[in-house]
Amino acid sequence: MRLILTGLLLFIGLFAQAQLQSPSDFLGYTIGTEFSRHADVVRYFEHVASNSDMVTYHQYGKTNERRPLTYAIVSTSANLAKIEQIRTDNLKSIGLESGSAQPDVAIVWLSYNVHGNEASSTEASMQTLYELITQKKAWLENTVVIIDPCINPDGRDRYANWYNQVKATPYNSAQIATEHNEPWPGGRPNHYLFDLNRDWAWASQVETQQRLVIYNQWMPHVHVDFHEQGINEPYYFAPAAEPYHEIISPWQREFQTQIGKNHAKYFDAEGWLFFTRERFDLLYPSYGDTYPTYMGAIGMTYEQAGHGRAGLGIDTDEGYELTLVDRVAHHNTTGLSTVEISSRNAARLNEEFRNFFNDNSGMKYKSYVLNGHPDKIAALAALLDRHEIRYGYGSGGSVSGFSYTENGSGSVSASGALIVSTNQPKGKMVKVLFDPDAKLSTPLTYDITAWSIPHAYGLECVASTSLVSANGTAPIANVINQVVIGTPGYILPWNSMQDAAFLSDLLANDVKVRFSEKDLSFAGRQFKKGSLVITKSDNRQNPDFDALVTSMANKHGRALFASPTSFSDNGTDFGSPDIKLVPKNRIAVLKGDGTSSLSYGATWHYFETQLNYPITSIDTDDFSTDALANFDILVMPSGWYGRMLNGNNLDGLKSWIRDGGKVIAIGGAAGAFEGKDGFGIASNETSDDEDEDSSKLLPYDQREQDYVKNMITGAIYQVSVDNTHPMAFGYDKDYFSLKLGGTSYKLLDGGFNVGHIGEEPNSVSGFSGEKAKAGLKNSLVFGEQRMGRGSVVYLVDDVLFRSFWENGKLFMANSIFFVNSNVFRL
Repeated sequence: MRLILTGLLLFIGLFAQAQLQSPSDFLGYTIGTEFSRHADVVRYFEHVASNSDMVTYHQYGKTNERRPLTYAIVSTSANLAKIEQIRTDNLKSIGLESGSAQPDVAIVWLSYNVHGNEASSTEASMQTLYELITQKKAWLENTVVIIDPCINPDGRDRYANWYNQVKATPYNSAQIATEHNEPWPGGRPNHYLFDLNRDWAWASQVETQQRLVIYNQWMPHVHVDFHEQGINEPYYFAPAAEPYHEIISPWQREFQTQIGKNHAKYFDAEGWLFFTRERFDLLYPSYGDTYPTYMGAIGMTYEQAGHGRAGLGIDTDEGYELTLVDRVAHHNTTGLSTVEISSRNAARLNEEFRNFFNDNSGMKYKSYVLNGHPDKIAALAALLDRHEIRYGYGSGGSVSGFSYTENGSGSVSASGALIVSTNQPKGKMVKVLFDPDAKLSTPLTYDITAWSIPHAYGLECVASTSLVSANGTAPIANVINQVVIGTPGYILPWNSMQDAAFLSDLLANDVKVRFSEKDLSFAGRQFKKGSLVITKSDNRQNPDFDALVTSMANKHGRALFASPTSFSDNGTDFGSPDIKLVPKNRIAVLKGDGTSSLSYGATWHYFETQLNYPITSIDTDDFSTDALANFDILVMPSGWYGRMLNGNNLDGLKSWIRDGGKVIAIGGAAGAFEGKDGFGIASNETSDDEDEDSSKLLPYDQREQDYVKNMITGAIYQVSVDNTHPMAFGYDKDYFSLKLGGTSYKLLDGGFNVGHIGEEPNSVSGFSGEKAKAGLKNSLVFGEQRMGRGSVVYLVDDVLFRSFWENGKLFMANSIFFVNSNVFRL
């Protein structure tokens, strides 16, 4: 009987193996000769999992467009039989689960196609899967490989579907051909046009949020993010360029070099060009290489020439044709090479992984103590929860140390404060996220150099060199308002985006709401400017007014003050002209050619998922000032509007503003009005006379380094705020802004300079070149210019950038609801 069963199992195994097809056989075309749609990729992975005992395939979520997010677990059948033990032993070894273990199985995670139009990597993922289980089984004896074939299915299908629609047959390799020139917005971003490779730390997108759940369940030792770059660069792989963040261990540096040399062996044998240690650094924490690195892994980016321009084949500037077949082969080679060297070093990978998590010595700050509005505390706690970073709350007293607000010594109350300490397994990631000012070995970086969490969330913070106890309770209790019959109205302080979302919901339910331009006092309670006032008088046609407002406040967790009277303590009664109705504004948002797809996407995401307020998106090709008669606000994301704002359109726009319209110009959109009559915004001019001659004689190889004097690579600046202006309601007099470049505008003449940088620009974090910093002297950050009955709002610093600068988002809400709300449209 045993012989019969053994023979039967062998027959079943051989039969299943016989059914297993290569990607080319399964899809009906040679890999690299077509772009596969996401559904076909999923079908192939399902096919492999059904016909191999070395692969299991799982769905971990869905995109906004309902495409599945998936991953395969690849190893020997023996390892898969105990896969849960392998996973939990890894977590036990680094203190993320209780118990102890000394695992020696390497865990390698391969992530493909985070940028949708860098599409060769998903094709390579299928080939890599097939070759691992048919030709490279020996490597899997001590290795588990996790394959996410497509991080960004919505973007990939946007690109693949477009390319399959427009390509010539056979394909046309000329750069000018339609198939090499994607239309706006391209396939790079996800549904909301976010760059998912900048979202790992901030987790604003559903793809990231769902992926992090699985990532934290596995915590791989090696993580590769597969990309593509310009058509004339060959291939980039590890080791990475400087700067490296200071917490990166010597082993992480060393093994990057080992991996690079292993790849080079294969590339040299084929005569393929590559480069290392240039361009792609390891600093900004929200990348697919840096985030895993700060979580203890060997995190790497691999960049293949191609990108959205390459299609199935393109003529490069160097005189050869780059094909998709080539690109797939290169990615397949580095993917397999990564598994190979990880398998050879499995025991060392586990040992060094444990060391990374178990040794948090040498970090200057032991605890970060944060205090502020409970909504902001809760928002930060939610982010920490996504990363499974441990925290607690203070019970009293004060803590001294480095104050982020003072940019020096200071103290903060620990009562109800959020306390995040580095004496935990993910202590190094805590240090990175809370860095007051990351150390730079060179200012030439690939992205922003400042992201400090306390400033991003608008919280007071002290970094303490001592461990601070966190045995208190959260400052937020469950809010339950009771229906109050007979109150003349309700008051809600204005402090956060949660208040803005509540206001939006009230307006959507046809509840009329007012806001106060003066401080209020009713029945001994004090309320600052911007507070919402919801009166029975305005809503007397609604018989369920009290119940409706109460239930909505409970839904949003807002604690209402039911005033016993509309007669104030300080002379500003409910009927005061300074307590104004919030208009239910009709909002148009520009998109398309001339707008930054990323800025539009962040704006779209803000309205749909955070504010929950309806907008109408208008393509710049369809824009006409006649259409503005149907709108009250025009939002212009960062972009280049010279073509759209021609003479007739500009005149029509000015006329619409004078009649009461409002333009909100974000980031680079402010420059569209520079020097235009009536708009009042003008560049700050700086003189380069002193350095002009010396610059002309600067040697060629010093020009790049010299240019950094003119750069600001995502630095945090202290901004003075006029918080008596409606745009700044809910803010203090100081605000810390993320400045993405050195663009500088003069203070408005005759307008409202709501936020500005003064005589001595104060940068508290990140790199700023000396010339660029000097150029910010007396410069506008946020402002309003009146034009007739309307306004132009300038948000020179993009408060919606990547949706992670939480403390800036209320400026946008204020601009929508409060700025120049002198007329209520019935």
